[in-house]
Amino acid sequence: MSPEAFKLRFGSHPEKNFVPVPQGLNGARSTELVKVRKPDWGVDRGEKLRATWIGHASFLIEFPVAGAERGIRVLCDPVFSERTSPFQWLGPKRYTPTPCSLEELPEVDIVFISHNHYDHLDYATVQHIYDRQGGKVHFVAGLGNKKWFTQHVGCQEDEVSELDWWDGCELEVKDLGKVRLTCCPTQHGSGRSINDQGQTLWCSWAIESNGKKLYFAGDTAYKAEGAPAACPAFQEIGKSLGPFDLALLPIGLMSPHQWMGSVHATPEQSLQIHEDVKSKLSIGMHWGTVRGGISAHYEDVRDPPRRWQVAAEKEGLWRGGGPQGTPLQTEDTGPGSSEHGGIGLCEVGETVAV
Repeated sequence: MSPEAFKLRFGSHPEKNFVPVPQGLNGARSTELVKVRKPDWGVDRGEKLRATWIGHASFLIEFPVAGAERGIRVLCDPVFSERTSPFQWLGPKRYTPTPCSLEELPEVDIVFISHNHYDHLDYATVQHIYDRQGGKVHFVAGLGNKKWFTQHVGCQEDEVSELDWWDGCELEVKDLGKVRLTCCPTQHGSGRSINDQGQTLWCSWAIESNGKKLYFAGDTAYKAEGAPAACPAFQEIGKSLGPFDLALLPIGLMSPHQWMGSVHATPEQSLQIHEDVKSKLSIGMHWGTVRGGISAHYEDVRDPPRRWQVAAEKEGLWRGGGPQGTPLQTEDTGPGSSEHGGIGLCEVGETVAV
């Protein structure tokens, strides 16, 4: 931990305002927190692009394949462990469970990793998936990450692809078709110890298959406090790869902004990312699941979805969803319809279909 981070964590600060995770009566889960439902993976909406939220930044995405029993399944930043830490007895712990077990997770074709922080790359989860599907799953990550997969997980060289920013490639999924993917820039960082900070690439992903496009932002900032301008990469992503049918954007763990602003976007800033990448519908993620070591002392876990909704309503983009229980409207009609797309939330285990 850097001296500045240590001071923010343990010292005094005008923004420091620890608020415990809300609790319901007799230890029950609070109704103020995001709801958790058993996923059905959107099996009755096979003709659409489907994204099921597993919590934090983990999504199971299924691209439609005409005439097939199932679509092409893509898993993004899967984390099923109780703690986002190198140890399962220390470190940030879930306050929201996964909606299913790893054993209940459907077979997947491709696993995308945005970067190697523990809340996005979970060894136990990746190892389980590989052991279950060895030879039938492909991993994709930014430059410098292949070595981790071959050394720690036991993957073969040809089972892992690593890409630089703006590199693209096409992967063939047997009997189902092709997936076109592009590694895109983000404003973040990487590292799993004090010795490897910034040594592997962090990125977002533009994924396209069978006429459907999805943007997965992973973890990113937009404009650091005091910076003269916002990160220009998102407008370039929108111009060169958009528009997207669906974008999954981070909205939480952003406080205090003077520290987090260089690595995590605020809900209001992610609304601008939605505009920049030209998304038709954007869902907020990276909230409601686990508290960061620093942000836990500055950020009420209820703030990200509230601010996301308020910002979207102000721009006439709100489509519903989230802890308040209003249904998510995925179609671009009725309340919340706009030429600038729509903004919403979903429950853990809920499938968004577009």
